[in-house]
Amino acid sequence: MRFASKVWKLLVAVKDVMALLFLLMFFGIVYAALSARPAPGRVEDGALLLALDGTIVEEKSQADPVALLMAGGASSHEFQARDVERALRLAAADKRIKVVVLDLSRFLGGRYVHLRDIGAAIDEVRKAGKPVLTFANAYADDGAQLAAHASEAWVDPMGGAFVAGPGGNMQFYKGLFDKFKVNAHVYRVGTYKSAVEPYLRSDLSPEAREDFAGVLNAQWAAYRGEIAKARPKAQLDRMTADPVAWIKALGGDMAEAAKKAGLVDRIGDKTEFEKRVTEIAGETSVARPGRDDAPDYAHTGLATWLAANPEKAEGDKIGVITIAGEIVDGDAGPGTAGGDRIAALLDDNIDQKYKALVVRIDSPGGSVMASERIRRAIMRWRDAKIPVVVSMGTMAASGGYWVSTPGQRVFAEPATITGSIGVFAVITSFEKTLADYGVTSDGVRTTGLSGQPDLFGGLTPEVDGMLQSSVESIYGKFLGVVGKARGKTPQQVDQIAQGRVWPGSEAQRIGLVDQMGTLHDALAYAAKLGGVGNGKWHAAYIQDTPDSFSALLEGLTSGSQEQAAAYDFAGMVATRQRLEMGQAVTRLDALLAKRGVQAMCLECAMAPDYRPDYRKPANAPGESSALALLARLAGWK
Repeated sequence: MRFASKVWKLLVAVKDVMALLFLLMFFGIVYAALSARPAPGRVEDGALLLALDGTIVEEKSQADPVALLMAGGASSHEFQARDVERALRLAAADKRIKVVVLDLSRFLGGRYVHLRDIGAAIDEVRKAGKPVLTFANAYADDGAQLAAHASEAWVDPMGGAFVAGPGGNMQFYKGLFDKFKVNAHVYRVGTYKSAVEPYLRSDLSPEAREDFAGVLNAQWAAYRGEIAKARPKAQLDRMTADPVAWIKALGGDMAEAAKKAGLVDRIGDKTEFEKRVTEIAGETSVARPGRDDAPDYAHTGLATWLAANPEKAEGDKIGVITIAGEIVDGDAGPGTAGGDRIAALLDDNIDQKYKALVVRIDSPGGSVMASERIRRAIMRWRDAKIPVVVSMGTMAASGGYWVSTPGQRVFAEPATITGSIGVFAVITSFEKTLADYGVTSDGVRTTGLSGQPDLFGGLTPEVDGMLQSSVESIYGKFLGVVGKARGKTPQQVDQIAQGRVWPGSEAQRIGLVDQMGTLHDALAYAAKLGGVGNGKWHAAYIQDTPDSFSALLEGLTSGSQEQAAAYDFAGMVATRQRLEMGQAVTRLDALLAKRGVQAMCLECAMAPDYRPDYRKPANAPGESSALALLARLAGWK
């Protein structure tokens, strides 16, 4: 037995040593990867290849290592809109680039304003005498928006183009809550504050329907106008008026229908497309080991191109703080606007000799507390005599508008969604649900607030009254903040507030914004306010230091998920259906999370280019099926 015991101890010791060596090797590899400073890759004379296999966003979110690993190594890429735009403008002026290629085979979309600005950069490339070619198996609205600016838009013979236009249905939970006798206590101010309607009604109220129609019609008009300007011969109206008849007239061939409508120029598969690019760019002379999917034509990818062309930091600094995604309490983000995180960034940089600050907003709003925390941090820059200019992206509504109020000049775009000045709070209780199962509540209170809020026994009238008073008080502060910023009385603001949303062009007319313009226009104006004059200046983004470990994991896993690709029309529909289900789960989670008072814009969440769930791994557990939604309702997870 002694001999067997010694052998066992020896085996255990060998096992421990091997495990230790394995861990040391693993962390050594990770350390080497994180410590490496990769030199910019070689720029090959030929094509600039933008393989947009993911989404275009205002601000890239930080990868969650746990979520990435749980997702089985599958996530979708995010591309910052300003990076894509800068890459295109650099290509227009660089003699090494003969042609620009946009591979949209796995493109998952982006917000309208971002795509419009990228389209303008594509136009700049073409004005420089360089062709721009796009390829996709199937184009949706956002892909078609980019392809409209191309000199040659290609589509696979088995694919087509699918322009749906903004709008659609959303989920209403009142019937479900009634069935399970869930009591949704809603406190709000604003006739048009429709963010709570899914929990109170089974359909849209007339006021909400009017609001939706105004915003969506403005977006659709902007989209149609852009397509018409880029492709005057495109027959978008004819195609969208009766798409079934249009396709049937061409024997059901969606690719031919897209070409007939003027949305694409040529029909051909990937091989034929790459052959066409090779005619312009020439064949590659660079060996790419392990890259079987790399095209044979001479090309440079986006990451290599940007690394080879670092942004120049000449002249004075114009700071840019980005408020992107839902505004939440805490340190969340990037990609989500954590109030504490953004306030800390602003406070830590206030004495770094910036000539001015541009606040870039692309947010539907969120937590009132976090919005006020950000607003106060921006005001501290104003108090330090640093000019502040606001640039609104696709949306700057509700809490997103709250944080815009310190701006001395507010820029928006015609299709920007803004306003939604109103607040609400939702608290659910389950006293009626539990009573059906024989669970009741009783006790002794010393005051009407004792034991409150009681989610299982219900809320007392005193708590109800206090919550509504609190919401009304915060709405009054919202009116005061906006009134002071816009030179109006609270009563005047109330007439255009009440939770109503406005397109950017209308917001300028009623005095909520000052000027139509892009981020570049806002930066130029900020430089002027900062006294730069004719001197040089550059945009300096105030942002968090990237998390190297998360970036490494994201780089190792991104692009490996074939399910994210839409290889034909049906595949595109299925992909977007899965993502919509994830969004429905997210909306319900927002209710059940029982957060504080919110300044959130429902119309923004309904916009076709607002897709918060694209930031998540493509097959995150439980996010891709209807079962996940039912599980949330039953409280299983």
